Amino acid sequence: MNYFKRNRGYTPYRHTGRRNTAPPLLSGLFFPAVILYHELLLRLFDRDTSFFGLALLRVLLFSAAAGLVIFLLLDLLPWRQAARIAGGVVIGLGAILLCVERGCRATFGIYYGVSFMGGMAGDVAGDFGSTVAKVVLGLIPFILLSFVPLVVFILLRQSVIPDQGQEAPIRIILAALLVAFQLTAYLLSTLGPVKSYYTYEFTANAAIPHFGLLTSVRLELEYAVMGIPTAPLDAFLDDPLPTATPDPEESADPSADPSGEVSQRPIPTGPNVLDIDFEALAESETNETIQSMHQYFANVIPSEKNEYTGMFEGKNLILLTAEGFSPYAIDKDLTPTLYKLTHEGFVFNNFYQPDWTLSTTGGEFAVTTGVIPNWLGGSDASPLVSASRSMPITLAKLFAAEGYAVPAWHNHTYTYYHRDEYLGNFGYDYHGIGNGLELPHDVWPNSDLEMMEATADSYINAYVEDGTPFHAYYMTVSGHGYYSWGGNAMSRKHREAVEAKYPDLSETSQAYLACNMELDLALEYLVDKLEAAGIADDTLIVMTGDHYPYLMVENGGADYYNELRGFEDTESDTSRYRNTLLMWSGCVEEPIIVDTPCSSIDIVPTICNLFGLDYDSRLYSGRDIFATNYEADQYSNCMPLVVFANKGKGNAWITAAGTYECSTKTFTPNEGIELEDEEDYVKRVNRLVAAKVNYSKLIIQEDYYKYVFADSE
Repeated sequence: MNYFKRNRGYTPYRHTGRRNTAPPLLSGLFFPAVILYHELLLRLFDRDTSFFGLALLRVLLFSAAAGLVIFLLLDLLPWRQAARIAGGVVIGLGAILLCVERGCRATFGIYYGVSFMGGMAGDVAGDFGSTVAKVVLGLIPFILLSFVPLVVFILLRQSVIPDQGQEAPIRIILAALLVAFQLTAYLLSTLGPVKSYYTYEFTANAAIPHFGLLTSVRLELEYAVMGIPTAPLDAFLDDPLPTATPDPEESADPSADPSGEVSQRPIPTGPNVLDIDFEALAESETNETIQSMHQYFANVIPSEKNEYTGMFEGKNLILLTAEGFSPYAIDKDLTPTLYKLTHEGFVFNNFYQPDWTLSTTGGEFAVTTGVIPNWLGGSDASPLVSASRSMPITLAKLFAAEGYAVPAWHNHTYTYYHRDEYLGNFGYDYHGIGNGLELPHDVWPNSDLEMMEATADSYINAYVEDGTPFHAYYMTVSGHGYYSWGGNAMSRKHREAVEAKYPDLSETSQAYLACNMELDLALEYLVDKLEAAGIADDTLIVMTGDHYPYLMVENGGADYYNELRGFEDTESDTSRYRNTLLMWSGCVEEPIIVDTPCSSIDIVPTICNLFGLDYDSRLYSGRDIFATNYEADQYSNCMPLVVFANKGKGNAWITAAGTYECSTKTFTPNEGIELEDEEDYVKRVNRLVAAKVNYSKLIIQEDYYKYVFADSE
């Protein structure tokens, strides 16, 4: 007894028949309250996510269930100090993840899966250190609020996790509540309109607004182990279609009227297909998913050959994906070459580069493969996964089969986004900074002009000297954000010229215009080289952006992209993604105007048709822009179709008949279009869009091309 007296009145624990526990209400509610606080904080700072609604109820229930799981696990630990440390670690890691996701949302406009962020963390930290620092500074209020629960836990840790665990009846009651909350939330998630986002269309970007961050992480881990559920593929099979396609002459799109020498060429006829018997493949296939894919592609109407088929046969191709490029980078005075190349040659008035929610790598994938980019399993991006898949019908491999040289360059770290892996698998002889491309100045971002100066002579001289045709590919970087004088070396280089012409624009808009002047100089250099070598008529230049410059938009703040354009919309509107497809050759004497709705996934099949390559138009997500075997006021699965990525609100789309905005669930017919049954038309196009999205995902996920071209592997 003397020991206890010496220790300042400490009273030993006396057994009274009751355990010394904290109030179960405080203990049981704390972790659910912490998780819900974090979830509500994320929603509150996200201007594009509706705070209230059924999603809020799902988040509340999932948060309660997850919090009870954490508490019961900690409560069962016999080592109380260890349980408190573990509780603090869990809350701290949750706060860190919350801040990272908020940073992704604020910077890129989307939420990323944990594994994708983990895979890119090294590249981002190494190459965009200044950008990360700027993002962190902008998030300080959010960061401070995120760590409030950790501070509270440290102060109340002995009350939340007492020296003695809860009694068995309390644990049973809490476990029963846990099951009830989880089951109710699960039913609300899988029996309603958001079922697809919880299952086969799961992505972090779609799941977080509907179910919460912690549930998104749980689903990502679950699907990584068990595999993501397969979509009900039979629901995507189209209604019976006519066995004969429409007469191209009767259904020709007047907006694609050729001019100049094109109209004098003999017009090829017949479908753009290879000798592939999809029905026979389906009959012999035992894998139900692959069998369904064979049946789907068998039912796709191929595009027909047309006035433009083979127009550039045997000629050269230079394809560029321009970082952050948009129509508003084109200025007659500041970017005269861009103006010239987009107003001569082919002029596309209705072209889009959708936001595929995969940033640059998604846009590049669409441009180089003709396949819709997707998230696979919620966190694996289809471009990255495609590096280990059979990709026999990329432009690089199709041109290489014709004896073309197929070099590719990127004036940034060559491994970024694992570009070296997937471009190499596409068939390109790829080089970037650190792998064969050396530039005179190491700045951020690097110069597109310097990249062109370092590379163009190699393939131009080879063609002039020994006749080796070429398909060269470039991924530029000069147009990359942040758009400021301090954050972009290319912007600083051209600052004076932009400020002189547009003194009243914000620094962000001025810097955006300025850095694209470097892209213009690169194209000027390229065209001058082609003309000096006498091969401008023998070369087609094709270019579009990877995505609109979303770094001009401050999440929750100013939208400088609207300032640049002079009108307002949001990222939910299709108009945000209108872009420019540059397609120019010295041999086109008069502009060829094209009003057909089209997008980046249409570039590859269009190029295949222009160069007269043997290809199967059914195997791409996109279509030949110049194909005319459709009628604007009638549904067909080979009609022009622009698909916009599903961001948790459904897929928006544009056809020759009109525009469907998924954010408002409204369809607006084009002028002069009268549909026989508008409701049925919208329903069928929605199903076609869902089919294209899901089958494009399966092409990469299931390595589908391997099954189609098994004999040629």
